[in-house]
Amino acid sequence: MAEEKTFNILDPFSSVDLGIADSADGIKQWAISNREVIQPIKSVLNDLIVGIDKGLNAVPPLVMLALLVLIAWQAAGRRTAILVGLCMFGLGFLSPHAWGLAMTTLAIVVSAVILCFFIGLPLGVLAGKNDTFDKSIRPVLDTMQTIPAFVYLVPVVMLVGIGNVSGVIVTIIFALPPLVRLTSLGIRGVNPSVVEAARAFGANPRQILFKVEIPLATPTILAGVNQTIMLSLSMVVIASMISVKGLGNEVLRAMGRLDAGKAIVGGLGIVILAIVLDRITQGMGQSGRDRGHRHWWQGGPVGLVLRLAGKNP
Repeated sequence: MAEEKTFNILDPFSSVDLGIADSADGIKQWAISNREVIQPIKSVLNDLIVGIDKGLNAVPPLVMLALLVLIAWQAAGRRTAILVGLCMFGLGFLSPHAWGLAMTTLAIVVSAVILCFFIGLPLGVLAGKNDTFDKSIRPVLDTMQTIPAFVYLVPVVMLVGIGNVSGVIVTIIFALPPLVRLTSLGIRGVNPSVVEAARAFGANPRQILFKVEIPLATPTILAGVNQTIMLSLSMVVIASMISVKGLGNEVLRAMGRLDAGKAIVGGLGIVILAIVLDRITQGMGQSGRDRGHRHWWQGGPVGLVLRLAGKNP
């Protein structure tokens, strides 16, 4: 028979049991018994991930490299395009399987960022327009950012199981807060006089939002997208613990076998992807002043084609 502990006013923690662990175990049993409720969502997410993964891996590596270089040139200029080309060229030669693993990792990151954008942008706009909602969501975002990333794995695995879908969900939870915060900051940072001018010319609230506030807040919003991408990549190795494929899984397997070579290949691949995505998204976030007061289509390969066709002003 277990010995009953007497209450000690100087050490109440050892003698009081609130039963939190037992309650959590009850939540686990509920999640297991109601797992079929989330299956439709899991199927949709799995189709998205598989579709992007197959699409990226179906493109020949040199064609994909050329596409990334063109995107980087259009978004951030020639120097960034050259850097992206060199980085992806080096990634392909890390190992015979490095390119395919990188594309799978890129599919996971792209899926997570797309979903973060569709969730985080409306929440950020609402937080930027409504002080009450902003105050209520701020503690939630603080909690999401301060909880260790490993903690997210347990409840997600209980509900969804292991695999790429669980990895995307965990990544969304971890990477969403910066996008919401910076979207709200961008909306709040719009010059009130510009909004008043638009209202004076008869613009309704929807027109003000989509034609004035969001365009002016775009650099800040894209900075949030950049941070979301970086956080998504930082979750790659952690998410591999629940059977998420890609470069992170390569690093995890290498750690289990003490294989320094595979660990270096996987780690360098993640770093290269981070550099490429960071430079491209930073270029997308440039303001009109940074571009020399030119539209995005007046530079890069699109601008070159228009100039050759004699259609670029």
